[in-house]
Amino acid sequence: MNRLIVFLILSIPVIIISWRTMFSIKSHGFYRFLSWECILWLLSANCKYWFNSPLSIIQIFSWILLIISGYLIIAGVSLMKERGKAGKNRNESSLYEFEKTTELIDTGIFKYIRHPLYSSLLFLTWGIFLKHPTIELLIVSLFSTLFLLMTAISDEKECVDYFGDKYLDYMKRSKMFIPYII
Repeated sequence: MNRLIVFLILSIPVIIISWRTMFSIKSHGFYRFLSWECILWLLSANCKYWFNSPLSIIQIFSWILLIISGYLIIAGVSLMKERGKAGKNRNESSLYEFEKTTELIDTGIFKYIRHPLYSSLLFLTWGIFLKHPTIELLIVSLFSTLFLLMTAISDEKECVDYFGDKYLDYMKRSKMFIPYII
């Protein structure tokens, strides 16, 4: 019962933030919302285990994933604000202001991965899962991963529509989530 209450309370700001895109299946925001909800379910289920056995191998791996997640979000948002040249001439209502980049960013973390923010959520998902892994939470984590993949695929279609061949070339030089791997 407490897990459900925590989940519902945490979902309120996510619903408010995602309201514009929650019902637009063609928008990357739709799948991102579903992933965020999975992450919130993981968090509500595992918050009581956050600091249990802090030096166990599984907890160390969890913290490594969570630290990588934090780095990726900070590096990605910083570069988007610094080099993305968010513009008013990009009238896509499904995008947040910092997402309305008018310049393709292919330096810094973006040189290696196209989606550092979604990658951050991927590492967050698995970092939270490892706090107290169960079969139920494994399924939720797999769904979160699937939704993040669908988010990235949808986002890439939007980027190809906006940036054209320049983005297609960029896709050939970079990975989706993890440098040199995926």
